[in-house]
Amino acid sequence: MAASFDFRSAYAHGYARIASCTVPTSIADPDTNVATVIEQVRALHDQGVALAIFPELGLSGYAIEDLHLQDVVLDRVLAAIDTLAAATKDLRPIVVVGAPLRNGNRLYNCAVVVQGGEVLGVAPKSYLPNYREFYEKRHFAAGDESFGDSITLGGKQIPFGPDLLFEAVDVPGLVVHVEVCEDMWVPVPPSSMASLAGATVLANISGSPITVARAEDRHLLCRAQSARCLAVYTYAASGQGESTTDLSWDGMTMIYECGDLLGQTERFPDGPRSTVVDIDLDRIRQDRLRDGSIGDNARTHGEVTGAFRTVAVTLDPPSGDIGLLRKVDRFPFVPDDESRLALDCYEAYNIQVSGLVQRLRAIGDPKVVIGVSGGLDSTHALIVAARAMDQMGRPRTDILAYTMPGFATSDYTKSNAYKLAEGLGVSFAELDIRPTAAQMLKDMGHPFGDGEPVHDVTFENVQAGLRTDYLFRIANKENGIVLGTGDLSELALGWCTYGVGDQMSHYTVNSGIPKTMIQHLIRWVVDEKLFNDETGAVLTVIVNQEISPELVPTKPGEKMQSTEDKIGPYPLQDFNIFYTLRYGYRPSKIAFLAWHGWKDAETGQWPAGYPQEKQIAYDLATIRSWLEVFLERFFAFSQFKRSALPNGPKVMAGGSVSPRGDWRAPSDGNAQAWLVDLEKVPEQ
Repeated sequence: MAASFDFRSAYAHGYARIASCTVPTSIADPDTNVATVIEQVRALHDQGVALAIFPELGLSGYAIEDLHLQDVVLDRVLAAIDTLAAATKDLRPIVVVGAPLRNGNRLYNCAVVVQGGEVLGVAPKSYLPNYREFYEKRHFAAGDESFGDSITLGGKQIPFGPDLLFEAVDVPGLVVHVEVCEDMWVPVPPSSMASLAGATVLANISGSPITVARAEDRHLLCRAQSARCLAVYTYAASGQGESTTDLSWDGMTMIYECGDLLGQTERFPDGPRSTVVDIDLDRIRQDRLRDGSIGDNARTHGEVTGAFRTVAVTLDPPSGDIGLLRKVDRFPFVPDDESRLALDCYEAYNIQVSGLVQRLRAIGDPKVVIGVSGGLDSTHALIVAARAMDQMGRPRTDILAYTMPGFATSDYTKSNAYKLAEGLGVSFAELDIRPTAAQMLKDMGHPFGDGEPVHDVTFENVQAGLRTDYLFRIANKENGIVLGTGDLSELALGWCTYGVGDQMSHYTVNSGIPKTMIQHLIRWVVDEKLFNDETGAVLTVIVNQEISPELVPTKPGEKMQSTEDKIGPYPLQDFNIFYTLRYGYRPSKIAFLAWHGWKDAETGQWPAGYPQEKQIAYDLATIRSWLEVFLERFFAFSQFKRSALPNGPKVMAGGSVSPRGDWRAPSDGNAQAWLVDLEKVPEQ
């Protein structure tokens, strides 16, 4: 299987390359205009593009007024279409161009779809603007009622209507629908029905003269339509060369995918410009599969959507490594944009705080009992609890924080716990679990109880379990609840002790936050000065230290126990978690994305504040090996822990592992199917 799989091909992983193009227009000169289009299409073919769209009425020019009704112009448009069809015989892209076409006794503003030497279909503009600067009804007929129609071009009957879907038979999931300019601006665009009928790529060829702030309106509509329809929306507007008798043009192109802007070109360009991106057809399919509402909506409008016609297209997509023309975030839970990251941190922190406030109020305002190790997770849970007390008007002394040193607890982390508790003004005590742990191990007949340095899983879990046991009993005594500190990453990987251990609590605030995001949340709390400067200084120290459970003692000169040495780097594992939870991607695709995101530390963006020394790269072999660890731990070994999670708020849109929310799975599953797919990933 691995030998025949084209791992480095973007098309093999559910991507398709599309282009939204604007080119200089020659007024009422179809011969020149089609030559310009053909030149661009040839270049796009060489780039591996599957779909290329050009502006409205691009073969004639949009702003030519009554020249649209001149036979000489219309005749040359027909000749230009023939020329374009012939030129595309050996070219891959589905090409969409704008043209005025006669059909019966009327003239229509059309999108002509050409590929492989043939005209595949013609989509007339459904809605004609006839207000303010627009006067289209003077020249054109509306095409909204042309379902099931045809038009004669080049002596052939060609499907004609707004009901056409162009489906690539050899690029699974690529189904294109075309609408024209104004069609996007009405309350129910033709593309809405097309998406319900199965279209995944919604193309809009536009004239769209530019006025101040209109570009923002275009972005708003394109983004909303792509998000609402769970589709790609690709847009191309007229630019250089159009008549400026009374209007001006900016040549705007952009492509959105499910509400995310994938790319756009500069406006007011000098010469041709193309937004070329790789769209994720798997993402669209997965989102629609999970979101049953879009299927229900299609059923409601079944009479219309059932009338759509499908035109099959063969593209022969390129093989091999053509790169990946889309941004791959190294940290999909963490935005690279500094302002967006700050907003996400604000929302995430307040989701956690408000969740805890509601729980405390609902059960009689108990005290909060928490174990504080001086590590990342317990630190963040503590500052959430402190903020919750502030909002409730309660003293922070109602937080009962305990540091519980074990056999490997360092003075460094313990001192951080002391400093943090002192800075926050919470009730704080040290409870040494070592005597009790040693006695328990001795009572169990464990070799460590007789002085032998055996540091196995039992040795570790006795410590983790005792800490939780003490916290629960203290909560009983002090009329409190145990606040859980474990995060989403640890739960996904099963890196927690089940039952009487850090897997269990009365309420948990970090279970919806991945490890990579917690670091930024703590930095944000420091930057926002939510606590005093002394506390901020301790938080900064904690967020930069090595992540360790501190359960296994080390000898002088030895490296201390490292969580990431055991279960993998959290940046990679959070990457795996995101694409497994949010999209259900195959391991081979996750590896492909991780390779593009992590293979070169010098390219792409890093989140604001991410330490320079941690900005490293991972090769494919490393990515593959840790992905295998993730698959085994997530699917085979740790679901039983997640099936018994305590309550806690979902925080990140990337998902959660709560059995009452995003992730419901059998506790006795296995990872075999995922491991088989992983075999498609080469070793290097």
